[in-house]
Amino acid sequence: MFCSMENMEPIQAIILGIIQGLTEFLPVSSSGHLVIFQNIFGLKEGALSFDINVHIGTLLVVLICFRHEILSIILSIFRCTNMLIKQKKSIPEIYSDPDFKLAFLIITGSVPTAILGLMFHNIADRLFSSITMVGLMLICTGFILWFTRYLTKSARDINGFTIKNSLVIGLVQGFAIIPGISRSGSTIAAGLYLGLTRETAARYSFLLSIPAIMGAELLNIKNLQAGAMLPDKITLLGMLASFIAGYSALKVLLFIVKKGNMHFFAPYCWIAGIATLIF
Repeated sequence: MFCSMENMEPIQAIILGIIQGLTEFLPVSSSGHLVIFQNIFGLKEGALSFDINVHIGTLLVVLICFRHEILSIILSIFRCTNMLIKQKKSIPEIYSDPDFKLAFLIITGSVPTAILGLMFHNIADRLFSSITMVGLMLICTGFILWFTRYLTKSARDINGFTIKNSLVIGLVQGFAIIPGISRSGSTIAAGLYLGLTRETAARYSFLLSIPAIMGAELLNIKNLQAGAMLPDKITLLGMLASFIAGYSALKVLLFIVKKGNMHFFAPYCWIAGIATLIF
C-alpha cells in the first residue's frame, strides 16, 4: 500500500537523500535505487517534487566541484566569440582553444541526450514504476562496469576528443534515463571505451550532466502543480542529505576512476539487480 510524500518521516527523507547523493555519482544508478527504496517505504504519490529537489542537491555538488572548469568554459565562450566577430579569427583557430572546444563538445553531446530524453519523457512514469526493469538494468550496468577492467590506459585527452565521441557519449547518457542504468557509470565507461584518458572521461561525464539534469528537472517541474516545487522541511532534509552524501561520493568516484577501478562496483550491481528481481 503506497502513501503520499506528505506522510514521509524525516528519517525516510534523510535516507532517500543519502541514497540519491551516493548513487548519483557512484556508478550504481540513483534512479534505480530511489525506485527501490520508495517502494520499500511505501512512497509513491507526490514523489516527483521530492525527487526534483534531491536531484537539485546533487546538481549543486557538480557545480561546486567543477566551478573552475565551468568558469573557464564560460570565459572561453565570450573570449572566442569576440575573436570570431571582432578579430575575424577563423572557426578552426578558436576551436583550438581547449576550453572552447570542451564547451562545443558539451553542446554536441547534449543533443542526442535531449532527443532521447524527450522521446522517453512520456513513458518515464511507466519506466520508473517497474521494479523488474530496475533489476535487469542494474545487471546490465554491472557488465558495462566490469569490462572496463580490460581497457589499457589511454593518452587521448581533450585534444584527441572528437565530435563523434561526444555524440556517442551523449547518446549513452540519453539511455541512462532508464532506471537501473547508471548515468555516471555508463558515460564514463563510454569515454574509456572510446579511448579517452580516465580524467578526461570523468570530467566530461560530469560537465555533460549539468545541462542534462537541468533539462530533465525543467521538464518535471512543468508537471507539478503551482507551488508544489517549494520544498518543505522534510524535503529540505532530503536535499541537504543528498548534497553532503553526493559531495563525498563524487570525490570517491574521481579517485576510483583515476585508479582504473570502476569494475569494483560491478558485483554490487549484479547482487542488487538479482536481489531486486527475486524479492
